Amino acid sequence: MVTIELENEIDRWQWRCPRGHTTWEPTNHHFWCSTCAKMWGDDVEPEFELLRNEKTGEVVERDDVVLVTPAGPYDDIGGAV
Repeated sequence: MVTIELENEIDRWQWRCPRGHTTWEPTNHHFWCSTCAKMWGDDVEPEFELLRNEKTGEVVERDDVVLVTPAGPYDDIGGAV
């Protein structure tokens, strides 16, 4: 299990979308990248399930990531699970 503090730029920016962008956001139990969305085509998909740690090369699935905000765990906000 990996914990990412969403408000901590250093913690967050070491994690990248599959195309290497730092502009990802969590949504609906997967991730979405705004840079990929601008390039969207047959070979670019803005929605994805894996994040890659730029520093270590580690790749993790969305289900293995705990996202934390100042209000608490991201999945608990608004009662979403």
